[in-house]
Amino acid sequence: MSALDVVIVGAGPAGLAAAIAARRRGLSAAVLEKGVLVNSLWHYPTDMVFFTTPELLEIGGLPFVSPYEKPTRQEALRYYRRVVDTFGFDVAFREPVVGLDRDRDGLFHVRSEPAHGAPRTRVSRTVVIATGAYDVANRLGVPGEDLPHVSHYYREPHPYYRRRVVIVGGKNSAAEAALDLYRMGAKVTIVHRGAALGDSIKYWVKPDIENRIKEGSIAARFDTRVVEIRPEDVVLDGPDGRVIEPADGVLLLTGYRSDTTLLRMAGAAIDPELEAPVHDPETFETTVPNLYVAGAVVAGRQSGRIFIENGRFHGEHVIRQIAGRLQVDG
Repeated sequence: MSALDVVIVGAGPAGLAAAIAARRRGLSAAVLEKGVLVNSLWHYPTDMVFFTTPELLEIGGLPFVSPYEKPTRQEALRYYRRVVDTFGFDVAFREPVVGLDRDRDGLFHVRSEPAHGAPRTRVSRTVVIATGAYDVANRLGVPGEDLPHVSHYYREPHPYYRRRVVIVGGKNSAAEAALDLYRMGAKVTIVHRGAALGDSIKYWVKPDIENRIKEGSIAARFDTRVVEIRPEDVVLDGPDGRVIEPADGVLLLTGYRSDTTLLRMAGAAIDPELEAPVHDPETFETTVPNLYVAGAVVAGRQSGRIFIENGRFHGEHVIRQIAGRLQVDG
């Protein structure tokens, strides 16, 4: 089995940027994606609008043209499909990587399980992990968190029409979901452990959500934590002591972190506090030689530190390191 120069795990913006850079440098590469193209972005709320401008989402020099100052999720999905088509990538979709180890010769064995067909093993000189930071939700660790009406993700408002919804969180995701649900006919209560909503909320969303709370259209309980989630209500502990909040649906929008499973398999060190891969900030190489990270996966629990706008540059940077090393070793 001939060895590839690089296997890229994850077909998000950072992984695609790495694939483009590898193509341009003449490196043999494979891109493996456990879900669909830009899988994390696809799971964003259906009507989401980005905080950034179109050109800051561009990769590979391919223009992102939009009639809007702030592009939508649908436009972004269309743009990244165009990226794959333009560069002619043969991405292995719905093929999760289930094993990653390094042999005595320093070659990586990347084992995957396609949705259809037999398991596959690819041998590669280097590996880039670009799996994002949207697959593992920050859990509250309270009873009832796994009940059927509880979710750590918000997609669209229709199922919650005329329902009582408790949203836990105080940043962009919580604020935008609350406004969307309220305007589509849900009765919404925000629960946040802080004294107020986060300052990082998008500038056009913040006054809207604050005014809706002030007028009483959206209820809010600050300095409050969730004690238990039950089939028809949520037990809260706050300034008024123990209270019961009725709920037909519960959205725990408390953030996400990167999945370090593959990195641990390969023996890479993980920061126990941040749950982030220990890596060289100059090269993005982990503690395992020739194993690199790119994009939001580098941030662990601090997922808000890496966005498409800055993570998209990681791929080119990592491939530059890889190309230089392979040239020296070759």
